Amino acid sequence: MFALTRIRHKLLFYYTLLYALSLFVGFATIYVILRDSLEKNIESELQNTTTAIYNLVQTSANVSIKNYLRAVAEKNVEIIDQIYRESLNGAQTDAEAREKAATVLLSQTIGESGYIYCLNSKGRVVVHPQRALLGSDVSNYPFVGDVFERKKGYLEYDWKNPDEHIARPKALYMLHFEPWDWIIAVSSYREEFKDLVNVDDFKQSVLDLKFGKTGYAFVVNTEGKAIIHPKLEDVNILSVDGQSNEYLAEIIKKKNGQITYPWQNPGEHKSRQKLCLFNSIEEYDWIVATASYLDEFYQPLRTIGTLVLITFLCTMLLVLSLSYKISNSITNPLHELMGYLDNAGKGDFSLRMAVTSSDEIGKLAGFFNRFMEQLGQYHSDLKQQIQVRQETENSLRQSEQRYRSVMASAADPIITYDMAGRVTYFNPAFHQVFGWSLAECLGRKMDHFVPQENWPETKEMIAAIKGGRVLSATETKRSTKSGGIRHVSISGGALKDHNQQLSGSVVILRDITETKKLTKQLMDIGDNVRQTIGQDLHDDLCPHLIGIGGLASVLHATLRENNSGSAALAEKIVSLIGDAANKARGLSQGLCPVHLVAYGLHSALNQIAEHTEMTAGISCTFSGDDSLNITDNTLATHLYYIVQEAVNNAVKHSGASAIDISLGERDEYLHLLITDDGRGIDEQQSGKGMGIQIMKYRALVIGAFLEVISSETKGTTVHIFMKKSDMIQHQE
Repeated sequence: MFALTRIRHKLLFYYTLLYALSLFVGFATIYVILRDSLEKNIESELQNTTTAIYNLVQTSANVSIKNYLRAVAEKNVEIIDQIYRESLNGAQTDAEAREKAATVLLSQTIGESGYIYCLNSKGRVVVHPQRALLGSDVSNYPFVGDVFERKKGYLEYDWKNPDEHIARPKALYMLHFEPWDWIIAVSSYREEFKDLVNVDDFKQSVLDLKFGKTGYAFVVNTEGKAIIHPKLEDVNILSVDGQSNEYLAEIIKKKNGQITYPWQNPGEHKSRQKLCLFNSIEEYDWIVATASYLDEFYQPLRTIGTLVLITFLCTMLLVLSLSYKISNSITNPLHELMGYLDNAGKGDFSLRMAVTSSDEIGKLAGFFNRFMEQLGQYHSDLKQQIQVRQETENSLRQSEQRYRSVMASAADPIITYDMAGRVTYFNPAFHQVFGWSLAECLGRKMDHFVPQENWPETKEMIAAIKGGRVLSATETKRSTKSGGIRHVSISGGALKDHNQQLSGSVVILRDITETKKLTKQLMDIGDNVRQTIGQDLHDDLCPHLIGIGGLASVLHATLRENNSGSAALAEKIVSLIGDAANKARGLSQGLCPVHLVAYGLHSALNQIAEHTEMTAGISCTFSGDDSLNITDNTLATHLYYIVQEAVNNAVKHSGASAIDISLGERDEYLHLLITDDGRGIDEQQSGKGMGIQIMKYRALVIGAFLEVISSETKGTTVHIFMKKSDMIQHQE
């Protein structure tokens, strides 16, 4: 409708409409706020008054109940004290006096079903209407503890009689009669309090509460009877003719809330709308309410509405004239500015407007000039940034190509992961060694190519890389796609993004399978040469020395028979030849510990235990599974040297008093353990000693795992374990 209308007319219309709507909304909002505030104040006043009356009635009723129960308790204490004094005067025995006192107490009822009972300080029931409870111990009930602690005063609790299914709220007032150690409790169920309350104690306090002109408070029970009312007290309002009884019936039905209803008091000509807030006191079966007529509260609101309407009409006359002047002051300068903007939109960033005033239009012209200057500068800077970005992207592409070329030409498998462990790239060497293609692994985890037994050290490598540390060369195993096992030496480190945050990792896996085979062959050759030398010492040199020793013994006997002075020298020669034979035998046993496979590993380990016990003077035992037969002499030799090194370390460094060597199998694994009860290994030196390094190397050669467990209180355990299937492969 306004598409062809001039802007000044639009401004006039819009400003007028805006002001009209603003005034309307403002005045309407004020009116609504005042109305809501007034209603809230009414409700708040009624609610506060209702709450105050509710608290007053409930508190007064509770005080009335407490006073009633206390009066009964005090009166019965006086009666019992009189009976007690009669027993002291000899009028009756103490037992008769107690029986008489119990009869007096049990003859009374509190309300409908309340009663009096007595406990002693030991928790025993001494007086109770239900004879089955006499003498019973009730100290385990929670409220009894409060009774013992206080012995005097008012107490509320829940109680379930033996013939009842659920506990009911109950209250008592207790006093302690010390001569008999009776705690006299006057009790009543709270649901029966309504019959014990004296309304006159607080009726006037409720009637004195007023608000507004005619607002008042009242209390009715659920049968409609007015317990407290300024005009209808002790009247059943539901049965009064001419009253709107259905609203009181709704109040009684809801018990809590508020309601607006028409009401006509006695002596008035017509009913008026009334607001009533009410709450129920369940235990007395009462409803406490406050009510007031709405027309008494809304009279100020009608006056305010009239003033608002007059103000709105006067303001609109002023707005019309003001809107017309504002529209003219804006539209005329805008026509001039539009021409400059049209020329600037054609791409000429050198255009500038003349600033002829200091008002908003003049400031707008200045902003336009600065905008054009900045736009020209941004245009120039953008061209330069685009050129620099293109050069940077070219450099990045070249760097990426060089990086890919280096990775692709590397002889060792290289793989990169993101921080979640997913593959982002690996080079052709990885495919050649392990068999997987990049397409089937990209974006996936490579958990399947880590053998189960190699996960412990793999988790340590992952933790090191995630911690930003460089991973030094670590030997382990990895599976190939075809199911084979390759020995690898893994090294790598973390990758960081431009913010120096960890973004992934790069891992180099050097295939050392063939190297390990060659190393094993070299060690096997060395062991064979050593065993040959040991065999020669045992089979050749030792018998030779023994023969020489025999001849020397004959020579010594001959010289001694001839009383020659050289007999002592001959005896010395015999002794030295014997020492040489023993040393040669020891060397042969060290070089060939499991020689002549017939002796077996069990015999060699048992010999270590016996030799250690004899030479070191400490307990050293060996226990082995006789059914475990290791026929591979090379494997047995490495195990022998590992045990020998572990035992020597325990003897020299641990201060142990006992060493145990055990060999057995469990869960398809061979387990060899060397345990001592010494002081353990220093954590800073654990795994760094030459002996431990040699043991680890020998374990790697035979495909076994070695772990050292040490503590200051439990000593050190060297544990070597390997799969039985690896033993078979080693023998083959």
